[in-house]
Amino acid sequence: MIFTFKRGIHPKEEKQHTESVPINTLLPLAGSEMIFPLVQHLGVPCKPLVEKGQKVLLGEKIGDSDAFVCAPIHSSVSGVVKDICPHLTAVGTIVESIIIENDGNLEVHESLLSFNDQDWGGSYENLSKEQILGMIREAGIVGLGGAGFPTHVKLSPPPGKNIDTVIVNGCECEPYLTTDNRVMIEEAERLVTGLQIILKLIENARGIIAVEDNKPEAIDELKKSCAGIPNIELVVVQTKYPQGCEKQLVNAVTKREVPSGGLPIDVGCIVNNVDTVIAIHRALVRGRPLMRKVVTLTGGAIKNPGNYKARLGTKLSDLVELAGGFKTNPAKIVVGGPMMGVAIFDTDVPVVKTTEGVLFLTEEEADIPPERNCIRCGSCVEYCPSGLIPTELNADILKEDGEAFIKHNGLDCIECGSCSYICPAKRRLSQAIRTIRRVELRKQQSKRKN
Repeated sequence: MIFTFKRGIHPKEEKQHTESVPINTLLPLAGSEMIFPLVQHLGVPCKPLVEKGQKVLLGEKIGDSDAFVCAPIHSSVSGVVKDICPHLTAVGTIVESIIIENDGNLEVHESLLSFNDQDWGGSYENLSKEQILGMIREAGIVGLGGAGFPTHVKLSPPPGKNIDTVIVNGCECEPYLTTDNRVMIEEAERLVTGLQIILKLIENARGIIAVEDNKPEAIDELKKSCAGIPNIELVVVQTKYPQGCEKQLVNAVTKREVPSGGLPIDVGCIVNNVDTVIAIHRALVRGRPLMRKVVTLTGGAIKNPGNYKARLGTKLSDLVELAGGFKTNPAKIVVGGPMMGVAIFDTDVPVVKTTEGVLFLTEEEADIPPERNCIRCGSCVEYCPSGLIPTELNADILKEDGEAFIKHNGLDCIECGSCSYICPAKRRLSQAIRTIRRVELRKQQSKRKN
């Protein structure tokens, strides 16, 4: 049986460029500048724990906060703190950042060296729930496939939320991106062990690894790794966009509907990205904090498209150079996928915890037809995975009517871009909705604080 959700679209996948290319590790060169923004997660920003001129080591914690909804940041290299100053990020924000000059020696911090000397014997089986959650937090793990919500918070559901299903999201429905696919193929056993650690935290829950049916090699590897584990099941879902969005995936796998304004925990589910679960394995089994990200570099302009294991803090410009450079100047650069990604104008921005891929597109690939008048065909309504009426929301936006936008459930938009993609008039519906939605969400947050 192939599971799926209502509506959705089938964009060109464009995964053939990188899906068969094994993950390569790219180490930043000695003397390179590493940039660590102190905001790489949803929640309270980190504060610097180091000073300008200070020597830091690989794995050393350089940023943190006392807040619960926060995830610390660790240095992915050894070197000297060159500066602590505002710096541009890939999403266009200016964020206080720690700049480290990489010495190329990769001197390891004592916290990593002493991991196996702990009194609990180095096995997560000997740890309490509180200890496991504490280690996940200390490792700086956040959701690595989306907004970067701190994982220790997600795995601490509030009283009254009875979780019976933990879903590992292996769909990777965005065109071009193939990091999750390669990680599932190459690290299937670690993925399953990471899920077992989560299930130790969530008693009596079942584990589901959901993978789209366009990933046969990953499915085969996971079947072998799941064999004989009674509380973990591999579920194959239909290849369709946006299958990997949390609410749609919960509905596809469990047939439960996440309520308007709600979260998966409201229907007894927790959803984690593939690489997040492997990061949990790395923290609990190997004692490694989050210091690397697997990134898809692809598009017609790059010389060697593939999946690369990059150190956090590496500039995108350095990453491209390490990967072999360009074969032609890109006409457009997008961080993320083509549906939900953000176009950038400067590659001197760093790889952060939520960087999934970078598209270097040629003129032909980046060509978008001009926007025309709506022809009232209803395609955006027919295919919207959230059951919204994008043309109605767009009308509210044009009238600058935030109240009507909220009344018409605009805050339930998942910003997937399906409406813009399917529109024959190429209306920029998703972009307009995304902008006002975030404005209205900030207004609501401000009201709650006051």
